[in-house]
Amino acid sequence: MTEAKSGDLVRIHYTGMLSDGTPFDSTRDREPMEFELGAGQVLPGLEARVVGMSVGEAQTVTVPAEEAFGPRDPNKIQTFSRQEMPANLAVEPGMRLQARSRTGEAVTVSVVDVSDADVTVDANHPLAGRDLTFEIELQEIVKAA
Repeated sequence: MTEAKSGDLVRIHYTGMLSDGTPFDSTRDREPMEFELGAGQVLPGLEARVVGMSVGEAQTVTVPAEEAFGPRDPNKIQTFSRQEMPANLAVEPGMRLQARSRTGEAVTVSVVDVSDADVTVDANHPLAGRDLTFEIELQEIVKAA
């Protein structure tokens, strides 16, 4: 049986879960995800676990944070004066906002704390620092390398 290898274009179904079993994403109710193995199009830890799978094979794997969204970076948590925010924006903890980095790059941030004077935001990915579990099934090797 043919095994998936670097350079292959593959399709997988997956369900991603937190360590407590709470799902955060799934392709089960939509088309399988298609990507090229070795091209860096998906999480490195997920990609590495698809290599060597055969079509129809299913497995449950754990991807450590370092191979998923990386560790949490405390430098990505910043506090700004509320006066720096648009006056008409009613910010609340949990909101996701678009901001610009010093280089002009668009960055999504989560509001983590709000006071009368300040707003604290976190630019870490919401799943940074978390080990993730994936139920994966290799649906097809669309094009072999």
